[in-house]
Amino acid sequence: MKPRVLVVDDHELVRKGISLLLESDWEICGEAENGKEAVRKVQQLKPDLVILDIVMPVMGGTAAAREIRRLVPGIKIVLLSMHEPVTVRELGKLGRVDACLTKDCTAEELRNALSALKPAC
Repeated sequence: MKPRVLVVDDHELVRKGISLLLESDWEICGEAENGKEAVRKVQQLKPDLVILDIVMPVMGGTAAAREIRRLVPGIKIVLLSMHEPVTVRELGKLGRVDACLTKDCTAEELRNALSALKPAC
């Protein structure tokens, strides 16, 4: 059984691309285009991991991470952003996330970071 992941980004192309990269090792249980939708889908879909963009309309990734962490303390959360690594790490601390990556990372770096967070199934 594959661990379940929710992919959250306000750009559909980015969500689809990430989903395609991960589908061999993860079950893509859903997608969301903003943080508020992500919080709702986490409660509905019960993923093992959430990949969150930082800058999104309605509710950004840092606020969504804090709310998701409050609702589901054990869930794994990864911030993925186009911002500089230092900025992403600082925002990650605010959201109490498990990993932070920039969107210029390689597919292999993304897979490796997520593999390190993969729950035992």
